[in-house]
Amino acid sequence: MSTEPRRVVVTGMGAFSPLGADVDSTWQGMLAGRSGIVALEDEQFADLPARIAGRVATEPTEVLDRVEARKLDRSAQFALIVAREAWKSAGEPDIEPERRGVVMATGIGGLTTLLTQYDNLREKGPRRVSPHTVPMLMPNGPAGTIGLELKARAGVHVPVSACASGAEAIANGYDMVRNGRADVVVAGGTEAVIHPLPLAAFANMMALSKRNDEPQRASRPFDKARDGFVMGEGSAAVVLETLESAQRRGATIYAEVLGYGMSNDAHHIAQPEPEGNGIRRAIGAVLTNAGIEPADVRHINAHATSTPLGDIAEAIAIRATLGDEATDNLVVTAPKSLFGHLLGAAGAIESMSTVLALHHRVVPPTINLDDPDDEVPLDIATEPRELPGGDLVAFNNAFGFGGANVVVAFGTYA
Repeated sequence: MSTEPRRVVVTGMGAFSPLGADVDSTWQGMLAGRSGIVALEDEQFADLPARIAGRVATEPTEVLDRVEARKLDRSAQFALIVAREAWKSAGEPDIEPERRGVVMATGIGGLTTLLTQYDNLREKGPRRVSPHTVPMLMPNGPAGTIGLELKARAGVHVPVSACASGAEAIANGYDMVRNGRADVVVAGGTEAVIHPLPLAAFANMMALSKRNDEPQRASRPFDKARDGFVMGEGSAAVVLETLESAQRRGATIYAEVLGYGMSNDAHHIAQPEPEGNGIRRAIGAVLTNAGIEPADVRHINAHATSTPLGDIAEAIAIRATLGDEATDNLVVTAPKSLFGHLLGAAGAIESMSTVLALHHRVVPPTINLDDPDDEVPLDIATEPRELPGGDLVAFNNAFGFGGANVVVAFGTYA
């Protein structure tokens, strides 16, 4: 029996986002440079300083059965939709349930359910609280729902590391397959907290853009006029399995997962370490873990939320870790300019974008970069940019409150 670590590839994807209700519509929206940011016109948002967000393009209740949807938090509805799409696009691998796993992350969990049911309790009494409240609000609700759907018995897990959660889920899923705990894993992230409470809280932290009069121009990663991030909602998932299994099934292989790097800033609960030292350690770790050189990296999907401090720390860390020559030869993109910041789902949907960029050899554009920050010496695509032929490596960067840094490396597979 071979003791070599198993190679792990991506054979399926699912997405539910402000740009579309599936992977294809989301990807085409990205390539077109179309913004999914809208004004929040409901009365409940009227007094907020930030009244814009990336709403999903289609209501999940238009996709799911009505009875099924009623028992799930909105974040679990998203997660179930993307898991079904990812599993179907992978060809529904005929792998025994005991070898199937799920890793579905979230940053905040079922907050909307918690607040809604608390309102019911106060206004209508305890008998009007839904009996589904606890499974709806618990952070592992989405992962558990997918686990039931797929009969996944190898393990069902939930990383909760703020905005790094989705990328951490893919790293954990990679470990499960690579180390033999499972033969196939659905991994991703989900978030649905566009509610006055988190919007007010983030705004009071001075983290959100207040460009309410021009929502589609509000998310401006790396631009001098950036004034904070725009909150989004949605979900994405990938199917990870061994290369051997994918080849045996004749599955489409979109990319190979080469490794990951993780670190923590240990600097501030909500601010990045200004010199990007934690990010540098994560990038250094992924180079070692994946066994690659800086010159191999030709594309980076930046975390780039469009906060003044975060974008600069990331740019400093990339150049300092990879070096000038390698950095000058790679193309960066910042898709939060298109659909906002999906919090616990960000690392998942941007991993999907990274995989598709390698598969199609084209990098989607960053929009609203009218006046690039002088402190960001990176080649940022503002139009779709073709990638060269041959073997390529791309990184997806994801960072979160608490100081979490996760970098996942993907490689082309021909």
